[in-house]
Amino acid sequence: MTGDGIFQLFAYLLPAVVTGAVAFYFFRLHTNNEEGRRRFLLHKESQKSALPLRLQAYERMALFLERIAIPSLVVRIAPKSSDKAEYENLLIRHIENEFEHNLSQQIYMSDECWNIIKAAKSATIQSIRKAGMSSSDSASKLREDILNETMDKQSPSTTALAYIKREIGELW
Repeated sequence: MTGDGIFQLFAYLLPAVVTGAVAFYFFRLHTNNEEGRRRFLLHKESQKSALPLRLQAYERMALFLERIAIPSLVVRIAPKSSDKAEYENLLIRHIENEFEHNLSQQIYMSDECWNIIKAAKSATIQSIRKAGMSSSDSASKLREDILNETMDKQSPSTTALAYIKREIGELW
């Protein structure tokens, strides 16, 4: 093969290589685009099925916060005896049981929201214990003291519930 033959071979080969490279580039671009589209549709479909579960979790935690709000808790749970410590433990046990019942809901919530709910639970228990320390020996007096102490302040449950509502608003 002479120099002319090699040059002619390259002259024929160069357009084929350029055409092949351009075809490969467009094929790769198309496959990446299709993969992205499939990923988006899969994500959209999973969001569609996860949204009702997330909303249900927020509903359950809102119910939990309403149930542990001190006024509703104290009205709903009457003392079984006149022992103050027993009533205090009964209230705290109800809060803990309610919380444990809803523990699995944390997987559908943001970490910040879950931490705020836990803080509301802890603040409620703290406020019951604080009232228990300053109250007299009667369970009914403790009940009154708990209600009186929380009448002037905003409930920790109310604060957490407001955060849940704000987070649900961001879902839409």
